[in-house]
Amino acid sequence: MARIVILGAGIAGHTVARYLNKWVGKQHEVVVVSPNAKWNWIPSNIWVGVGQMKEEQVTFDLTEVYSKTRVNFRQAKALAIHPEGNAENPSPFVTVEYTHPAKAGVQENITYDYLVNATGPKLNFAATPGLGPEHGHTVSVCTSSHALEANEKLQHVIDALRAGERRTIVIGTGHGMCTCQGAAFEYIYNVDHMLREAGVRDKARIVWLSNEYELGDFGMGGVHIKRGGYVTNGKTFAESLMVERNIEWITRAHVTRVEAGKIHYETLDGSYHELEFDFSMLIPPFAGVGLKAYDKAGADISAQLFAPNGFMKVDADYTARPYLEWSARDWPKTYQTPAYRNIFAVGIAFAPPHMISKPMQSANGTPINPTAPRTGMPSAAMAKAVAMSIRDMLNGAEKPTHTASMAEMGAACVASTGADFFKGTAATMTVFPVVPDFEKYPDYGRDIDLTFGEIGLAGHWMKYLLHHAFIYQAKLKPGWSIIPD
Repeated sequence: MARIVILGAGIAGHTVARYLNKWVGKQHEVVVVSPNAKWNWIPSNIWVGVGQMKEEQVTFDLTEVYSKTRVNFRQAKALAIHPEGNAENPSPFVTVEYTHPAKAGVQENITYDYLVNATGPKLNFAATPGLGPEHGHTVSVCTSSHALEANEKLQHVIDALRAGERRTIVIGTGHGMCTCQGAAFEYIYNVDHMLREAGVRDKARIVWLSNEYELGDFGMGGVHIKRGGYVTNGKTFAESLMVERNIEWITRAHVTRVEAGKIHYETLDGSYHELEFDFSMLIPPFAGVGLKAYDKAGADISAQLFAPNGFMKVDADYTARPYLEWSARDWPKTYQTPAYRNIFAVGIAFAPPHMISKPMQSANGTPINPTAPRTGMPSAAMAKAVAMSIRDMLNGAEKPTHTASMAEMGAACVASTGADFFKGTAATMTVFPVVPDFEKYPDYGRDIDLTFGEIGLAGHWMKYLLHHAFIYQAKLKPGWSIIPD
């Protein structure tokens, strides 16, 4: 019997676990290690952050779900990987520290035959002084508890607006190297929607603050979309949405620090600015969770397994080259680490070979450019491919049998306002592929017939239905495996 250890139980880790449980759970042991007791459908935290959903609608207890399977769940955080074992234990193992209240602080070494790193990101609020809900002056929707606090503070703003006061709301990215602009993009439209529902939109100034070079970049180098039979760019699409809703925007910005009621930021031209606010939701930059790695003799080999940002190196081409020499072929396909055939990394945990958007620096040398997105649909696709490869390798395959390159897969983003089935609207955008391939698609880098954007109620219905479909799937309800990831 082999043991597969999965570090993380988010979208990527849970996807690997549920498929391996289905395919090999009777013959092999599947262990999931996560510091969190609950699974969170993160895309719907947006609605929690405006009071349209409750926390229990976007989370569920992992122990309860895994108890119905053969998955061995450990509520713990991973500390270090020993891919060669050590003098006391010749088998590969990972050191974990329990976060479950009954065993908090207890460490354990868990041996493995296959290891999947799906730890996701560290929310690096500390990269910007004053950023974040715990020790700063801004809110977040990155976790369900963060979203609850965001809504609580938003409601205070709405109460003040109802009382006739004016308020400034700033939403966007809190650092020059942030990703997940899409989450902030959706949140700003939900806030706008809620203010209109409350009849106080005219008293609020709403500002989009982003590290994107242009609106609609989203860390994907911008996008050209087909809409209404003609081709336009993402900048025009995004700007039209902002103009229609009287939302101001500031791009090419790196937030240097946040004080109570004041954001300090630098722009690409090297100038420094201040922006006063009453409520601000700024996405933090992401980093690896801090996993270490050691060889058999106990020497630190973290730099061999991980990039400087803490994300795990996989089968990508990390050769440093000028931007114009970057290629879609650089991106990983199997997510297997180069040095150890039994280690994989999926979701945000893997290190991209480079950004998708063009790297930029301010006149002062400060990097200001979005990093590559790899959440949602791409995370689930690569997780399922890795699960299939491990299944086949357990059955005798010498190497990974399935691929899921972001240069060969599409993704859809649905920015929906409100959680009511009959009210609201959505901006729906699909791109194919996520990483542009100018060798295959020389005009725009993407298949223009599969890359499009629309606005309307249909997209809102789609987002609403996807929420319930993915929660149903993640809870392993009957027929879950027939629902597309």
